[in-house]
Amino acid sequence: MSGDRILVVDDEPDILELVGFHLSQAGYSVETAKDGAEAIAAIRRTPPALVILDILLPDLTGTEVLRVMRQEEASRATPVILLTARSEEVDRVVGFELGADDYVVKPFSPRELVLRVKAVLRRGREEGVEGEVLVRGDIRLDLARHRCTVSDEEIELTAKEFALLGALMGRPGRVFTREQLLERVWGGEVHVTVRTIDTHMKRLREKLGGAADAIATVRGVGYRLEA
Repeated sequence: MSGDRILVVDDEPDILELVGFHLSQAGYSVETAKDGAEAIAAIRRTPPALVILDILLPDLTGTEVLRVMRQEEASRATPVILLTARSEEVDRVVGFELGADDYVVKPFSPRELVLRVKAVLRRGREEGVEGEVLVRGDIRLDLARHRCTVSDEEIELTAKEFALLGALMGRPGRVFTREQLLERVWGGEVHVTVRTIDTHMKRLREKLGGAADAIATVRGVGYRLEA
């Protein structure tokens, strides 16, 4: 999406200038950092849409920066493309194990890097639509692993509670009627009434604790997740 902010982390000024120029030409907003500490500070200040991260930095390694990102809620899902002069398989394996999305070896074509950026961002948005990992405020829902965390603390949900929360988080701001939620979560199960939704929603809110306010009741209609 034009205007997405990309953080480029590299200790070589020529690389920062080259990559920054081509990303700007492609319509992205570019921020740069020359070392790991500066990168982490920039990410914590405002998580970018994507990070291009050199592995060989003067203070921290790129993999250490990536490890910090994946430990923090705000940057856990931020896409990362690793950039390095190394081509050994071990670097790729470590990077992917830590959650890197792609890997580009120097020397590289700036145009190819821009295409990689577009592909990673597009893939991330498609996965978001499919509901692989949903993050709304303090709530993080990983449908693939069937895990829910609130402020980095995992909470146990039943299958129905998980499905209800997934439906709401997948379309923030949209109002779901009780009938729609019933059909979506219970399908063709018999002997289930719309009041079952209210009972499960009450229990879900109790488990969400302080994050429960994210789920709003639309009187006489149903529920929505606040956008």
